[in-house]
Amino acid sequence: MELYFVRHGKTEWNLEGKYQGGHGDSPLLPESLHDISLLAKRLQNVDIAHVYSSPLPRAKTTAQTLIKDLNRQIPFDVVDGLREFDLGIMEGRKFSELENEMPEVIYAFRHQPKDYDYDLIKGESFEQVAKRTTDAVKEIVSQNSPDSNLVIVSHGAALVTLIQSLLGTKVCDIRKNGGLSNTSLTHLQYQDGQFKLIKWNETSYLDKQLDSSDTI
Repeated sequence: MELYFVRHGKTEWNLEGKYQGGHGDSPLLPESLHDISLLAKRLQNVDIAHVYSSPLPRAKTTAQTLIKDLNRQIPFDVVDGLREFDLGIMEGRKFSELENEMPEVIYAFRHQPKDYDYDLIKGESFEQVAKRTTDAVKEIVSQNSPDSNLVIVSHGAALVTLIQSLLGTKVCDIRKNGGLSNTSLTHLQYQDGQFKLIKWNETSYLDKQLDSSDTI
């Protein structure tokens, strides 16, 4: 089974440097529609059996636009377990403001997950998100044939936590490969109960120079 994990297209809040989290949301930028069309070209020769998405509009719109651009009848389902971290009081706030107000919390979220004080921001822990998202993907895997190609559209922090957890990475090392870019592709293979990383954060099909606002 081949699993293609996609981070949603870039949004207005991504550009503005704001946390969106599991309850906040903002529209995709016009350029993101172009990026999704390039992702569709990258996946054109993959026989996709099913597309799954987080329920948040930025992910759902990315998934539905990808299906439209592929110009195929592909089954599509929304899975609540794929939503982004609940970031509590951080949602809708600028990175720069929060780095000044609570530098230890923000640094831990981005670089040292084992020290992340989720209670302080009234949000979810890395362990909670890992369980929620891996449970969702294992259920998806169980519903499909072993030779399926599946696309799963979700969010930056949730996907990093999910993918590393599927690979058996400990919470303290979840950030070891860095973040994921908007409209990026991360490819895992599943066989005999094991997940194997094929490609992390592929963006070569995007015809632009990425900057810091593209990756989390």
